[in-house]
Amino acid sequence: MQVVATAGHVDHGKSTLVRALTGMEPDRLAEERRRGLTLDLGFAWTTLPSGERLAFVDVPGHEKFVTTMLAGVGPVPAVLLAVAADEGWMPQTEEHLAAIDALGVRHGVLAITRSDVADPKLALRQARERLAKTSLRAAEAVTVSAETGAGLDELKLALDRLAARLPVPDPAAPVRLWIDRAFTVAGSGTVVTGTLAAGTIGVDDELVLMPTGERVRVRALESTKDPLDTVHGVARVAVNLRGVDRDRVERGMALVTPGTWTFTTSVDVRVSSDEPSGRLARQLILHAGSSATPVRLRPLGPDTARLTLNTRLPLHVGDTALLRDPGRRAVAGVRVLDVRPPTLARRGAGAARARELASWPDHPGGEIVLRRHGVLRRSDLSVMGCAPPPDAVDLGPEWLADPAHWEDLHHRLTEELAHHAGANPLAPGIPIEAIRLRLGLPSRRLVASLVRPPLRLADGRVYGPDTGLPPHVTEAVKHLTADLADAPFDAPTADRLTELGLTPQAIAAAERAGALLRLPDGVVLLAGADDEALETLRGLPQPFTVSQARQSLKTSRRVAMALLQHLDTRGLTHRTGDTRSVPHE
Repeated sequence: MQVVATAGHVDHGKSTLVRALTGMEPDRLAEERRRGLTLDLGFAWTTLPSGERLAFVDVPGHEKFVTTMLAGVGPVPAVLLAVAADEGWMPQTEEHLAAIDALGVRHGVLAITRSDVADPKLALRQARERLAKTSLRAAEAVTVSAETGAGLDELKLALDRLAARLPVPDPAAPVRLWIDRAFTVAGSGTVVTGTLAAGTIGVDDELVLMPTGERVRVRALESTKDPLDTVHGVARVAVNLRGVDRDRVERGMALVTPGTWTFTTSVDVRVSSDEPSGRLARQLILHAGSSATPVRLRPLGPDTARLTLNTRLPLHVGDTALLRDPGRRAVAGVRVLDVRPPTLARRGAGAARARELASWPDHPGGEIVLRRHGVLRRSDLSVMGCAPPPDAVDLGPEWLADPAHWEDLHHRLTEELAHHAGANPLAPGIPIEAIRLRLGLPSRRLVASLVRPPLRLADGRVYGPDTGLPPHVTEAVKHLTADLADAPFDAPTADRLTELGLTPQAIAAAERAGALLRLPDGVVLLAGADDEALETLRGLPQPFTVSQARQSLKTSRRVAMALLQHLDTRGLTHRTGDTRSVPHE
């Protein structure tokens, strides 16, 4: 199926044309039929000569119902523009075309209606001149009379050719069904309708109702009155929602696949207008899909702006929408550039952002979005509507990084470590959390991923390249080595450590450098003393007591206990009651 919306001035025969093409009455309301005037959206469908199903969204043409017209046109991929031969180009024709052009609708058919009432040549020439400078410049034109039937067959063939040219949407794409009608069916409950542009909806699917964020479940589905288990876009679809009251749903809301859209109240956009963004009104209406949302506009560059929305909308980067100034009846097209834009609190931030956006295409890809954020979760990139760029730094199943940003982070980390080591030579490492905060990273895991040789990660701290011990610590260790030359287990007293200049910070640095061994109870020995003690203990009758260990090591009970506890912890001695043993190798 394909879906086409009508467009054109009031009383130019849009509904009459749909009625003639489908045999169905698009005017649903009794007042519409009584007045002969379309007041709300109408729906009808037919089968084209090729067998393709084509649905119509019939929109009102009166100037008072522009919002309703946009709700019908917004979600559809093509239009049928009607111009009456006896009246020619009219104000609402111009306004409808401006909206269609602003939305970037490129597919359509021009129908010169009421060709039985007046010669259609003048109206056709006027219409072609107007269309030549718009997105509908390539639209095929047909002259037709719904009253006599003249040209209807040609129009059906033109619509068939149009349907064949329309892009085929991805059935696996995330669903975003903009609701254009909501009503209650006795015995079934609330039903909403809309044009499914892409993706697939199935019975029992869970969807999110926006902007409320409520999770809802699909009870039943219909498309053109046919009950179905699944519906693929493009299609007109009626969705029966389970357990949802009618007063909680209205036109302009959307049903979306969970976890696949960014729910945002702030976007940066590129504006397509005859005027620079700075001359647009600051309070406007944003029409996206069937929604009409009040927004506040902040100009950035000549063709870029920040929009602050009154309510959350489910959007992707690259989405097309329309800005309307009801007071001036002026419209401007917008393309969404960023659905998670940065704050602009600092002086000059707006101008800097404008320069950045000036280099972006209308539909930024994943590489641009990732470059802007530096580091993103894969899921965040997905809900923005972007695929991961092929050159992204893969940081495991959760994170991706821009290559240039990642290298810059590594350079900054190296500089941070060098600066810290220079200021704190006895404590050169920086805690992971401190690094995360300094580099502005969202996760500690990313700090670990950033560390690579010669940097190293140990005991929850990140260390730079090993530059050796400060000279005074090296000298102190040399003196201690001389002290312990004949009695390796005769640990120095606290006073002797102070005399040597071995402060707790110096001892910790020497231990990290592999020069000293710190044991419980303030015992400090040379590195390797524990392995030497183990060999001595291995020579004792097994098992042995603490007293026997002390005597064999020629040391105090304090040092012997500290060594034995250390060896126990390493699993090199085995304690049973008050005795220990050295397991056989």
